[in-house]
Amino acid sequence: MDERYVIDVSGVTKSFGDRTVVRGLDMKVRRGEIFGFLGPNGSGKTTFIRMLCGLLRPDAGSGTCLGHDIISESELIKPKVGYMSQKFSLYGDLTVKENLDFLARAYQLSGRDRIVAEAIERMGMGRFTNQLAGSLSGGWKQRLALTGCTLHSPQLLLLDEPTAGVDPAARRDFWDEVHTLAAQGITALISTHYMDEAERCHRLAYIAYGDLLAKGTLEELIRESGLHTWTLKGPGLAELTPRLRAVPGIDQVVAFGNTLHVSGRDSGLIERSLRSVSGPDNRFEPSETSLEEVFIDLMRGMNP
Repeated sequence: MDERYVIDVSGVTKSFGDRTVVRGLDMKVRRGEIFGFLGPNGSGKTTFIRMLCGLLRPDAGSGTCLGHDIISESELIKPKVGYMSQKFSLYGDLTVKENLDFLARAYQLSGRDRIVAEAIERMGMGRFTNQLAGSLSGGWKQRLALTGCTLHSPQLLLLDEPTAGVDPAARRDFWDEVHTLAAQGITALISTHYMDEAERCHRLAYIAYGDLLAKGTLEELIRESGLHTWTLKGPGLAELTPRLRAVPGIDQVVAFGNTLHVSGRDSGLIERSLRSVSGPDNRFEPSETSLEEVFIDLMRGMNP
């Protein structure tokens, strides 16, 4: 066992009936790392997370989580993990303090009053102490959920789309707190649909319909995609889009505001195709390939 890795699994597979949801997935996550887990709905992200924390048993594969075997020692993993589901799962008719006290009891923590008070102070929730959880905004509900799943000082956070439906400012605050926890040595595996959030992770993995398609740092994923991207500006972009998609060398054409991002493998061929299709008032130039363009490219040809 390599102690550098909080998660070290290989060949993990899970099926429900005749549908394989996770297929032979390998993953290593280092201690203190924020690891982003991306993919479309139904791709197997939640199933994989639940297998890691012992809520589901893999059909095949092996490995460790927090030094314990994911199959034979799942009960030893659970106390060391903070799990946050994508749907708010605390009690809406209990106050913030009552919810946290309930969780402290469930974790069998001693000195509950002190731990709860310190957690409320640390997460800046003091003014909501006696407010019903159900009346909180989406962002504060997620902050309460994060507070709850860190009460017992877990070594690993498994966060399943934690900011779905939360406004951008609240999402930024949430991620700032995750980075603060990572700086303290807590590892986080986070599933998300948001590309700007993915870019805040140390490393990333992309899973689609049970298969792991790519993994690495942001820079590695962009480099290994082999994509070159050009930005096209000017009039008539809507009319140019189908024409560009029909010419050689162009794999994708995506609207970004008042521009088109045109991507493919051969930068020279893209330039020639742009020159042949665009009008005299259009301008185009090379630009950086984004993570979103990489993932759109990964999904081309994939079917659920």
